[in-house]
Amino acid sequence: MNNNFFKFLIFTIILTILSFSCAKKKMDPNRPITAEDKRLKNIEEGRGASLKTIFGRDGATNYEFSTSNPMWRATLETLDFLPLTTVDYSGGIVITDWYSGDNAGESVKITVRFLSNEIRSNSLKVIVHRKICDSNLKCKTNISSNSAIKEELHSTILKKAALFQKSDKKKK
Repeated sequence: MNNNFFKFLIFTIILTILSFSCAKKKMDPNRPITAEDKRLKNIEEGRGASLKTIFGRDGATNYEFSTSNPMWRATLETLDFLPLTTVDYSGGIVITDWYSGDNAGESVKITVRFLSNEIRSNSLKVIVHRKICDSNLKCKTNISSNSAIKEELHSTILKKAALFQKSDKKKK
């Protein structure tokens, strides 16, 4: 008898929990039931896809790809002589590999971070890492904060981006 009472108690508790969890959901009386009603409600609320929204003619969204973004095009064209290790458009970053020119003991690595798609000086952050190695191959790496390379890259990218944007406007 004790075992049956225990089973009844567990069954009652589970049934109570299920009934309370289902009772919390309230049905919206205006909720569409048929697929046609749902489609019409989504169109009314501005959801869903249409040819207007896909091609951006309604002005609600603006999808840009890296080839259509002047800042990206200018950056990739400026850094085209360097081997690239990371190019992430969605993350807004371009990182080059270590590059040493004529001086074998010194190499640089450049990181470009995009803070905005607008062509402004504060939309772009250029970081130049320098690695200097001695004859025993002991290397020291530091970030050059006031580097001529950094300033030159920053201004070159911005100038090229402005030219790309100007030529794109002329084409349109």
